Formats: sequence, C-alpha cells, structure tokens
Amino acid sequence: MRVGIFADSHDHLDNIRLAVERFNKEQCDYVLFAGDLISTIAVPPLRSLNCPLVGCFGDNEGNKPGLRSGLSIVSTLFGDPPVFFGTDDGTKFVLTHMERQLRGVIEPFDIAVYGHTHKPRIGRDAQGRLHINPGETGGWSFGRPTIAMVETSSFKVEIINLREPDGD
Repeated sequence: MRVGIFADSHDHLDNIRLAVERFNKEQCDYVLFAGDLISTIAVPPLRSLNCPLVGCFGDNEGNKPGLRSGLSIVSTLFGDPPVFFGTDDGTKFVLTHMERQLRGVIEPFDIAVYGHTHKPRIGRDAQGRLHINPGETGGWSFGRPTIAMVETSSFKVEIINLREPDGD
C-alpha cells in the first residue's frame, strides 16, 4: 500500500493544495497527518483527497473544536496523540506530533509518524521499527515544504520537496 504523510502545514494553503495534488497523483491508499494544521481554513483543501485521511493534533492547533468538526467531514480518524491506525495489509502505524510522545507507548506498531521539528527524518528505533518525520509541509521555517511517501510492502520511504519540479 502507498501511504502519504505530512505534518506542520501551519495554514499554508498553497502547499496543502500541492500536497493533496501529489498524494492524489501518487494514488495513495491513505494519507496520514502528524499535527499542526492550525485553523479551520486548512480543512477545505483536504476535501480533494482521493483517499482516507488519518491524523493527530499538534501543539499549535488554534481551534481544536472547529478543526475536529471540519475534519469529521474529510477524515476517518483524527484525535489527540498518540493515534493508532492499521492499514488493510496489516501495517500498524502510530501518529504523534512530537517524537517524545512515543515514550511509554506499549501498543505494537511497525511505523511511527511524527512532526514538530519541521525537518525531514527517516530512522529506526532500537526495536528496528521505522520512524518517519515528513518535515514541514508549510515551508515557513526552512523554506523547503516536504511530504513523505511510504510503501508498506517494502517500508521504502521517500521525502518529496513540493516546490521542485515533479516534487523530487
């Protein structure tokens, strides 16, 4: 399965639209979000996704009740971290906004997704589980808006720069 991942969009509507376009172009089976949409103006572009959205809140959400309401239209599961999600092929994800929110997680998972640092990172923990930070979709901090894609059959991860031709 192809899973798109993004985080830290911080209301950058143009980059959210670019991310949605790329997720649809890549024919993602799911899209996962690791926090910091910020406000309800970020929800309408997500309505164009061609697959289910699953996500967690970050530490800068300005209107959680409004986001919760708007996201109920476009997402199948969205809540406070950690959020646990399993794909149809059995891959188990845990979503948090900050990597430190993984401390004490005892539920089994294959892939951890987090954001907050605004810097893309792919790594593995001591148990060999994949950790993915897609970087910042907003691009406000470092000027490099990014998303990630993961293939659940191979656990191959790709970081995609949204502002480069073809996003590569």
